[in-house]
This record gives sequence, C-alpha cells and structure tokens, in this order.
Amino acid sequence: RIAAEGMVYAVATANGAVVVEVNAETDFVAKNDKFVEFTKDLANVVAEQKPADVEALMGCKMGEGTVDEALKALILVIKENIKVRRFASYEGHCAAYVHGTHGVIVKFDTTDEVAAKPEFAEFGKDIAMQIAAANPSYLNREAVPAEAIENEKKIIIAQMANDPKAANKPDAIKEKMATGRLGKFYKENCLVDQAFIKDGNMDVNAYVNATAKKLGGDIKIVEYTHFIKGEGLEKRVDDFAAEVAAAVKG
Repeated sequence: RIAAEGMVYAVATANGAVVVEVNAETDFVAKNDKFVEFTKDLANVVAEQKPADVEALMGCKMGEGTVDEALKALILVIKENIKVRRFASYEGHCAAYVHGTHGVIVKFDTTDEVAAKPEFAEFGKDIAMQIAAANPSYLNREAVPAEAIENEKKIIIAQMANDPKAANKPDAIKEKMATGRLGKFYKENCLVDQAFIKDGNMDVNAYVNATAKKLGGDIKIVEYTHFIKGEGLEKRVDDFAAEVAAAVKG
C-alpha cells in the first residue's frame, strides 16, 4: 500500500518557517478537510516543539495526545495508509511558499528593521517562488560539490570531441574552455545565478542586492528547503483494464 500522494505545506511563523510532507495512498485524500487540518497542525507542532526528526515528532504533543495517536485516529477515519514523511524548519527571518505539490521555506540574514518592512515579505515570497519554479540544486557556486563540477567538465569536454573547432585542441586548452563554459551550469543550477523569474534581465543575486539597497540594509539568502510531493517515492501504477477484467471474472 504505497503512500506517495498527499500534500506538502509550508508556513512562515513569527520567528521562523516550517515545511512538512504527509503522504497518503490517493490524491483524493489530499482534499479531505481532516487530512489538511492534520497536516497544518503538524507544521505548528514542529514550529512550537522543535523535534529533531520524524521519530521525535511522532512523540510530540498534539491535541489531547501525541502526533502518533492523532495519525492513527486519522487513518481509522480515512481508511488509507498515511505517513508523516519529512519536515524542515528554520529560525530567524524566513519566508514560505506553497503552490500545488511544492512547498518552500527560505532563511535570510538581515536586520529586524529590514525584515519588518512590508516590501521584505514580498521579496521573501518572490525568492521562495523562484525556488519552486526553477528548482535550483544549489544556493550558490560555493555550495556546488567539487565532484559535480568535475562531472560537468567531463560532459563539456566529451561534447568538444564532436566540435570540429575544439576536437584537436590540446587537453590543457580544453580544460580551460570547459571551465569557462561552466557559467551555463551555474546559471541553471545555482539559485543566486538563475535568471529572476519576474525579470529575466537580472539574476536572483541582482534582485537581492537591489532589494537590500531599496530597504536600506543588507540581505543574504542563507539556506532553503524545497519539498515536492512524492519526490523520490515509488508511485503506484493502476492498471484499470486489468482491474475491470478481474472484476468481470470475479
């Protein structure tokens, strides 16, 4: 009984942000009021009680009992396999964004004065939307593992073998050319290097700097978490024709 549907939920709190994913067997359950209420309450539990992991979360207080007891009660009502899969939380100046199957939280380094301005809230939402839409793999170039850079270089050098202008160049020259072409990789995979979704004439880093200047302070994106519902889980594939045939035979 594979639970790969359900919902993700992200919320910014007074002093942080939380994103959670709760899975069920069918997408229909995600529209159930009790399931939605449980997921939102779960985010509040994470924010208030700050469990270290999912195991600790299951023992946290929820209502008259624990999260584990509330989950079992929900399963009895909905009659589907339901699992609390994962959560992430930050403390400090944060933003949260939910859209469909995506939930994003972002943490910023800035002053209380800047964070208190209405424009900062809009800015934070923009950054979270960027992450949901463009799904960057890394925050910045410094966050890219050396192994990933080397693998990208190998791909670029392999492509040069099919380029008449580059195929016969010395290996040292190819290495330099590959390093130079990494810019495209960074623009596609690093958040701060990506083209800003609301203005393709600037990258995200330029948008951050422009906003910081406008609000009269410094702003830095510290980290982010992006959950996509069911990401990495095996999805159940229903063979409708087989089900009908089985029903006829039955």
